[in-house]
Amino acid sequence: MPNWNDVLRELQQFEINNARRLDIVRRGHLENLFRYTNRNVIVYYSGYMSKPAVPQSDINDEDKNGFMMAVHRMNRSLGLDLILHTPGGSIAATQSIVHYLHWMFKDNIRAIIPQQAMSAGTMMACSCKEILLAKHSNLGPIDPHLRGIPAYGIIQEFKRACREVKKDRSITPIWQAIIQQYRPSFLSQCEQAIKWSNSFVENELVDNMLQGVPDARTKAKKIVKALSNYRDNKAHERHLHFEECKKLGLKVGLIEDDPNLQDLILTVHHCFMHVLMNTPAYKMIENHMGITLVKNAAQQ
Repeated sequence: MPNWNDVLRELQQFEINNARRLDIVRRGHLENLFRYTNRNVIVYYSGYMSKPAVPQSDINDEDKNGFMMAVHRMNRSLGLDLILHTPGGSIAATQSIVHYLHWMFKDNIRAIIPQQAMSAGTMMACSCKEILLAKHSNLGPIDPHLRGIPAYGIIQEFKRACREVKKDRSITPIWQAIIQQYRPSFLSQCEQAIKWSNSFVENELVDNMLQGVPDARTKAKKIVKALSNYRDNKAHERHLHFEECKKLGLKVGLIEDDPNLQDLILTVHHCFMHVLMNTPAYKMIENHMGITLVKNAAQQ
């Protein structure tokens, strides 16, 4: 299996500029993946790991343009393999992108996670008929955040304040100082964000991954409860690996079960990571035909 260094040596064989050889090698491996699976491929990669300070590296409405461009001229009867590497992002944008992809490919969409898809990336993966993970790959909790603050945490904190003040009025000033930091209607926004994200994932699971499964609604609710359980998950950054995802009831498969597929997927992954680490690119949406949208960070 070509590893990081193998891909680097392949890149170094080309006596041309860095960006051009990155394109040639990456697109060649993407085409190889398509030829092996005979399924359309769209890769959605964020450079949030190597460029954490760059804004807009999360899932947002602008991404829809990249997906529209990638889908154009595809033979949609072949279905779609959606390769994801993202920290998450906007629930609204995620829902809209998922809605669009289902219009294009119906329920024939498979998510592939070579490393990680967190938060709204997990939501996107849960909207597919199946999720392929590697032994090192992970999903993440789906509890929504508002302005970087966990919505569940705010609600739990408010309930705690009510309990403690009821028991001991003398601590009211302490909690007042904390609660006064909440903007008007912030608690309601937190509650609505939780309902929105939970209902979205639940419905996507019922309509796609659990389609035709007995007690699909009950099983979907159980999965959503586990993925959104702020108290059990401890942190939004928690990594949920294959065994735990399977235990939750998600339909997951191991990339390693097919060594040829593993080879192709991880080589594509290394190619994209080389680009994100060695160029100004911080987001890429690309298909197996070489149609690409690249967002570059401004260089000082």
